[in-house]
Amino acid sequence: MIYQSIRQMKKMLGQLDTWLDKTSEYAKKKSFDANTLLAFRLAPDQFPFVRQVQTACDTAKFAVARLTGKEAPKQADDEQTIEALHARVRSVVAWLDGFTAKDFAGAETRTVTTPRWEGKVMTGEDYLLEHAMPNFFFHTTDVFAMLRHNGVDIGKKDYLGTLSLRSP
Repeated sequence: MIYQSIRQMKKMLGQLDTWLDKTSEYAKKKSFDANTLLAFRLAPDQFPFVRQVQTACDTAKFAVARLTGKEAPKQADDEQTIEALHARVRSVVAWLDGFTAKDFAGAETRTVTTPRWEGKVMTGEDYLLEHAMPNFFFHTTDVFAMLRHNGVDIGKKDYLGTLSLRSP
């Protein structure tokens, strides 16, 4: 189950990348600089758009790092354009592409902690289900909502992406 969850995170980051494409297309069509959206917030106490994208990427890469015992790549958090956000998303997806199901052997029972937990720990399974997945979807959904709010033509199919449909 852990590897499948990571596959879904990777898929969603791919969807997020397509939302960025649609954002650039929309801005061009409406004659405004898409980069102005990087500072947009849905509420005053929320992260701005740029940080929502960064956090979605970080949540996926840190989940994989914590569940496999590998070190996550460092990123400077200095993106100032839609193109730079594309590069960040794509670099995380490329890093995630390097993992197989075997890399997650024993991840369910691995002890996981973060600096914010002040010495407390969770099992890998609990971490994934109670922290990583909800956090990841919170931030990707905020990105989606911000773009929708600003008129970018994305809908549920853009959120879900291609489904693994087949004939019975």
